[in-house]
Amino acid sequence: MRHLILSAAIPALLLGACATAPAATESPVQQAAERGPPPHFPRDLTPAGVAAADDHLALEQVDGAEAMAFVAEENRKSLAVLTGDPRYETFRAEAQAILTATDRIPSPSFLGDGVGNFWQDATNPKGVWRRTSLDSYRTETPRWETLLDIDALSKAEGKDWVFKGADCLAPDDARCLIMLSDGGKDAVVVREFDIPTKRFVDGGFNLPEGKHRIEWLDRDTLLVATDFGPENGKPTLTESGYPFIVKTLKRGQTLAQATEVYRGEQGDGGYGVSPSVYRDKDGKVTAVIITRPLDTFRSETWAMAHDGSTRKLALPDRVSVFGAQGDLLIFSNDEAWTFNGIVYKPGSLLSMPLNSLRTDRNDLSISNQAALIYEPAARQSLGDVRVLDRQVVASLSENVAGRLAVFENRGEFGWRRQDVTVPQNIAVGLGDSSKSKGEVFVSTQGFLTPPTLSLASVGSTSLTELKAAPAKFDASTHVVEQYEATSTDGTKIPYFITRPRDMKLDGSNPTIMLGYGGFQVSLNPAYKPEMGKLWLERGGVFVQANIRGGGEFGPDWHQAALDGNRQRAFDDFAAVARDLEQRGVTSPRRLGIYGRSNGGVLTSVSITEHPELFNAAVIESPLVDMLRYHELPAGASWIGEYGDPRIPEEAAWIAKYSAYQQLRPDVTYPRVYLTTNTRDDRVHPGHARKFAARLGDQGHDHLYYEDTAGGHSNDADPVANARRWARHYVYLAQQLMD
Repeated sequence: MRHLILSAAIPALLLGACATAPAATESPVQQAAERGPPPHFPRDLTPAGVAAADDHLALEQVDGAEAMAFVAEENRKSLAVLTGDPRYETFRAEAQAILTATDRIPSPSFLGDGVGNFWQDATNPKGVWRRTSLDSYRTETPRWETLLDIDALSKAEGKDWVFKGADCLAPDDARCLIMLSDGGKDAVVVREFDIPTKRFVDGGFNLPEGKHRIEWLDRDTLLVATDFGPENGKPTLTESGYPFIVKTLKRGQTLAQATEVYRGEQGDGGYGVSPSVYRDKDGKVTAVIITRPLDTFRSETWAMAHDGSTRKLALPDRVSVFGAQGDLLIFSNDEAWTFNGIVYKPGSLLSMPLNSLRTDRNDLSISNQAALIYEPAARQSLGDVRVLDRQVVASLSENVAGRLAVFENRGEFGWRRQDVTVPQNIAVGLGDSSKSKGEVFVSTQGFLTPPTLSLASVGSTSLTELKAAPAKFDASTHVVEQYEATSTDGTKIPYFITRPRDMKLDGSNPTIMLGYGGFQVSLNPAYKPEMGKLWLERGGVFVQANIRGGGEFGPDWHQAALDGNRQRAFDDFAAVARDLEQRGVTSPRRLGIYGRSNGGVLTSVSITEHPELFNAAVIESPLVDMLRYHELPAGASWIGEYGDPRIPEEAAWIAKYSAYQQLRPDVTYPRVYLTTNTRDDRVHPGHARKFAARLGDQGHDHLYYEDTAGGHSNDADPVANARRWARHYVYLAQQLMD
């Protein structure tokens, strides 16, 4: 089945040196702590105690009257400061020109015999789903055929539709499931679409709004995990709002008539039970896998047989399944794993026959198939993986520099590795793949190098270039370097600096530092045209920190900052800030930080723990109240990452860093810029609202802006997105350049 890929992968880069962190002095926060706990710190850390200490619970009501009045007043004050700045209109126009430019690379997916793409520009801000042939796609002016116009659909139906992807049935991809979000939410409605007629199918599959997990089983059958409504008075969603039941839905059936094939439990964590259907190059189903998440990262893996029965597989709890080759399952173990007496290192790429993984097998046969495809060495990690008919294509990382390899299955003789030539010191990401064609889309890019889209083909050790994006800012004035900072426990933390070539090391350089540090997400170098145009061209410095909690060096790098060890990620980020100061790159007066979502945890904690290190923080779509995050949809799905505040021991170490509870009126903080979205149903807007309100209560200068549409991913409208980036960079210029 074809999954339309809506954005190019973000890839990796460069060289290294190291430095010793300067000795830390007692911070203003430490000095204030000696005078007692923060005024709003809960007397007890039970859920009831935390709620009792919270004077802004009303702001958790997404559309509540008090909440919306707060948003309106904060927006009024902040827009006056941001859009009233004489730089705003220039920034907005420059960002919009970039985000709506017609010379961008159209992100492709294989669609039938051709190529599909979803495209947004100034004329079509909501976008059009379209297709062309691969030969036409290679040309400078492809002949696109519109399949579905979202702007026209929204106007006709009076809805704020946001296209969230299409799932098409192999091998011909003629029938597709279209996902549409009202306002940009993660929750979508699903409609069946017929490509030959370019129409929604009358009486076809049609699901109401929800956080569905859907796969085609055959032309007349879907595997659906969704909200099936109350059963015996009990919900069919987990406490995070995700499904835990999988059913087969036949054409013409209602959800109430669907047949159950798998059931987890209402108390399951993570993002909900999820079916995956794997096919061969001719579209024949070879494996059906159901993943039941126990928490954010631990899961059970089940295989569904032709008769609809399911059997648990003997896979590790921490595992990433990438696909199937015939009866072989291709996966990566995210923890050390012993199978048939062999120990596999975390982050390895493996292949195992499905029958040998069944926990109910009663035979003693052992397959001769070689299991190990790839094992990472120190400072190496596995990135994207695409499974073809006899090959597995993988992007790899070595000290955050991209590599590309094709592994050919030779059965008992092992997997033969062939390295594909890619530019040196650059990031490599994989796009859509086709088993029938034996091809994978590959993107390469760097901080100063615009993306190039190529095609990797079976049997070739070189890439076929398809398109190269033009430069969107003058990169000749800047260079990229990689350094290492030493964290509190002695761990070396790599980071990249993109800086003016003739920069003086006198601490006067306006610098933005980006971090994330969670969910095993790697911050690989990427070409950020709006940042280059609005920041670098004006003499700014950009720093990207590869702190623990991310996936830059595999599962162990991520798990080093899980749960009670979360402070390590914050310490790593502060260590990079101090290292920049020691090198003379910047100073606290000129250093600002940016993070969104989980990066909002990082930036809010960085400000409350180390206000002396920074003079700006863009805290976007953030988690901030970490003692109540599990109460705000869909927070409970992240308990495997942060811990459970309902458990006293875990609440104790979460409370030590949770920024909302750690704010103090007797500490001087920089003026921060908080921003979120009313229609964000992934990270609740209440986090940002409450943090802004408490900053105001304590007399701290701040800016808060809440957009009313767009959702968590900010992909609803490039014109609105240009305004978003303009606000960001006006604020950063005010704090760091003025």
